[in-house]
Amino acid sequence: METTEDIQTKIKDIVSDILEIEPAELTPTSRFKEDHDSDSLLAIEILASLEKTFRITIPQEELSRMVNLEGVYSVVAEATAGVWAPG
Repeated sequence: METTEDIQTKIKDIVSDILEIEPAELTPTSRFKEDHDSDSLLAIEILASLEKTFRITIPQEELSRMVNLEGVYSVVAEATAGVWAPG
């Protein structure tokens, strides 16, 4: 079973790949749009990639919470029904 750290690393790799930045440039609180020049299309791409990778469904309404890694960690944790919790 994957640990929380494994899952968070996987999420960070997905996001940094889509944003075309180095994982080291992403912090839990750096904002995708303001700090990394993301846009709504990239946000949807992140959501779709997370759904595919983790075999989950994330409602598009959750995009408003997915502004940084902390938000993404929370949304994925909730979508996986508490199988893991960020922290």
